[in-house]
Amino acid sequence: MNRLVQLATAMTAAFSLGFFCHSFITSDKQASLSVLVTTPTEMKLGAFSVSLSVKNLEASKSFYEKLGFAQVGGSMESNYLIMKNEGTLIGLFQGMFEGNILTFNPGWDENAQALEEFEDVREIQKKLKAGTIEILNPADENTTGPASCMVKDPDGNMILFDQHL
Repeated sequence: MNRLVQLATAMTAAFSLGFFCHSFITSDKQASLSVLVTTPTEMKLGAFSVSLSVKNLEASKSFYEKLGFAQVGGSMESNYLIMKNEGTLIGLFQGMFEGNILTFNPGWDENAQALEEFEDVREIQKKLKAGTIEILNPADENTTGPASCMVKDPDGNMILFDQHL
């Protein structure tokens, strides 16, 4: 019986807190939201894909085709394929790197078409540095055009910012 009373008390407290927060937010939406939500530094990162390190490119290609992906770039001879299913892009790379990488392509849309306006990878890199994120292979900030940089998230996942324009 004691556990039932504790559960009922906890549920009542949670409901009350939720009701209070809802009332607080809806009474003065703009002021409340600005206090409760922080806006991260906005960055336009471009097309997103996952770059997978694969052991057998042909087997991986066949597998992803069964999931509805179609080849849109790369070649077997080059040991990599870019595959697409609707707005989802994956890269299959054999023998090029270890582990999988999250990839952003500033300047490209999901069809690898150039965007009229985009944030240069060097600007993205400056914002990452300002946010105290360590850059693993920084782009030369005195150049223009194609460049890349990489960071690692807190769990060790690699993230590549790879600009082709």
